[in-house]
Amino acid sequence: MSQSDKDFILVYGDAFVDYIANDQTNTSFTKYLGGATINVAAGISRIGAPSALITITGDDETSQFCREEILNEGVNLDYAIYDPSKRVSGVYVHLNENCEREFKDYIDETPALQVSPVQLQEAAFKRASIFNVCSGTMFEPTALATTRAAVDMAKDKGAILAIDANIRPLRWNSEQQCRETIASFFEDADILKLTDEELFFLTETDTIEDGLAKLDELLVPIVLITVGADGAYAVLNGEIIHVTVDPIVPVDTTGAGDAFMAGVLRYVHFNGLPTVVEELIKCVSFGNKLGAMAATKPGALTALPSFEDIKHLIEE
Repeated sequence: MSQSDKDFILVYGDAFVDYIANDQTNTSFTKYLGGATINVAAGISRIGAPSALITITGDDETSQFCREEILNEGVNLDYAIYDPSKRVSGVYVHLNENCEREFKDYIDETPALQVSPVQLQEAAFKRASIFNVCSGTMFEPTALATTRAAVDMAKDKGAILAIDANIRPLRWNSEQQCRETIASFFEDADILKLTDEELFFLTETDTIEDGLAKLDELLVPIVLITVGADGAYAVLNGEIIHVTVDPIVPVDTTGAGDAFMAGVLRYVHFNGLPTVVEELIKCVSFGNKLGAMAATKPGALTALPSFEDIKHLIEE
């Protein structure tokens, strides 16, 4: 059943800024809007589906930059929180001798200042076709409590729950805490998206088959495992399908996973949650093609496809 009678796909997560080196001297940097949840929210809007974002920003120049950029992407900020004291986190990204990116110095002046559970608005979840969340802020206690409250609210209001793990192990106190916290949300998920590395990390296995066998015990209706140039593995009620992607010459794979997720969520918003294998293959194939498009351009948000880029795929 289509969810397109709802107003938007709702995304929750941190606003984030990438300070990317202008050259290999790594002495001057350009500021870009970034972060997985921002990329997904913007990516959804770019390809012709409505999106809204729950996040928190402050009164400084960087926060204002983030709000303006998010609005310019067409993302609804009606349910975002403004707190003058908040400072948006970021990371300095260096270029090595091969022009590959290296994440160096994280900046996070106000990590404990997060959207709180009481600041969530029921109206946002009533209007949402899908609620999408990742683990990017779950290491922080307030954000974890807000994530749990938001998931409960989304399920109560009938929104599809999509979880994109997007694991950053170094931000957690321990690997085990990371695994247990993230996995505790899986029983509520309608869609779970992991990279193959995240699957191995969470399940402590070495193969796709063994990892999926462990996940099968959690009864997540749809599991998506992205495997880079090999496309993705899709699991529908225990049945495993390998969905390949046409080969490309990659330039920068940074935003490919976010483009993939934006494509999957757009498909579900307009076509409903896949219930048979043929529908799931169409959904994942669409996501694969968007991920491939993003990998042919430098950057993350800057590389995400536009509606013009994908219009021919919708008409196929």
